[in-house]
Amino acid sequence: MTTARTEPDIVHHAALDARMVQAARGIKVLTLASWPAKHGASFLADHARGVTRLPHVDYAQHDFREARAELAAIAREADASHPLGQYLIDATASWDTAARLCEALGTAAVSDLSQQLYGSVDAPLPGSGPSARVAAQHFIAIADQFDHELASPAEQVEISATALQLQLQRDLDDYFNERVIEVVLDPDLIAKAAAGATRIRLRTSAAFTDYDRQQLLQHEAFVHSLSALNGREQPVLGSLALASPRATATQEGMATFAEQITGNIDIARMKRLSLRIEAIACALDGADFIEVFRLFLDAGQSPHEGFASAQRVFRGVPTTGGHAFTKDTVYLRGLIGVHTFFRWALRRQQLRLCRWLFAGKMTLGDVQRLAPMFESGVLVPPRWLPSWVARANGLGGMLAFSLFANQIRLDTIDDADFADI
Repeated sequence: MTTARTEPDIVHHAALDARMVQAARGIKVLTLASWPAKHGASFLADHARGVTRLPHVDYAQHDFREARAELAAIAREADASHPLGQYLIDATASWDTAARLCEALGTAAVSDLSQQLYGSVDAPLPGSGPSARVAAQHFIAIADQFDHELASPAEQVEISATALQLQLQRDLDDYFNERVIEVVLDPDLIAKAAAGATRIRLRTSAAFTDYDRQQLLQHEAFVHSLSALNGREQPVLGSLALASPRATATQEGMATFAEQITGNIDIARMKRLSLRIEAIACALDGADFIEVFRLFLDAGQSPHEGFASAQRVFRGVPTTGGHAFTKDTVYLRGLIGVHTFFRWALRRQQLRLCRWLFAGKMTLGDVQRLAPMFESGVLVPPRWLPSWVARANGLGGMLAFSLFANQIRLDTIDDADFADI
């Protein structure tokens, strides 16, 4: 393994990767596109008085020309015929798009650039499926038909962010047998939660349920945080620890799949994810911030949550309609893509690829191209894994059942088929 890592081609691309990490250091799309908390406070205060005004957000100006020039130089020096070289070419192109998006914050250009990074609502889902918007409308319709009385009382009891902070911290300390990831409160966070390698942030004002606790543990901690921690262990590709925009769909797909496979995704969660896609589509069709805010209210969200949801759609773009920040399209597309990839890996007897996905933040395409690097020891397998991945037999059993069950057409089933079961 040591010899493989000192070969000239590996050393060359490792040096390029280190340069890319430095060049991308300040290109933080979600951080730079986020709204200051004051906008929520003033909008909600006006709304409570029966007044609605379009928020106007002023974004700082950014100049990433030097970083983009360095990214272009790295791409030129990378060998496209080498797995590491192709990875770097793809990664630098994505960081360049992200840099251009950050330079354009507050303008209509962000809408197109975000679609280049995260995808559009009308793009087909993996496997030549329907679009993300069609899938979202499917889940919203099912959720609207769901009998809420079936939910147990325990699922409806809300807890504060402070209480959840204590619970999650205990869960994580037990997993690592020490303090590796810290759970903190953040009053300015747009999402209810966000994860880095060593810190998980919870929005201070948010209310949570027991479902949320398990979802955050599986989604934020055991996917986003573990993949970042594992990426830091890589001796060659340090960039695998970065939250690269091009890996967002795979990362969010893995995280949402983790909720699903552990039984911690409920229909309300699917509706929330789907509503964001529908809201993005409406914004692109011309709906302004107030109209999108009301869409979330009509769907049952509180004014505070409705504002937070609408804010996600208008990060970095004008609030007047016709534009949207499309990052939230990745959840359903990523979920379906990851689920399909895992089933494909089982059929091809390559479940090791599913484990290697946790070795850092990469795309589904990356893990296939980089497989020779894992096999030779240039890249190292993940140090930490969630239990559902670590137990390969259980994962294989679930996927094998999924492969078979998907052959059964529900439109051919009638009541008599269950008479003898």
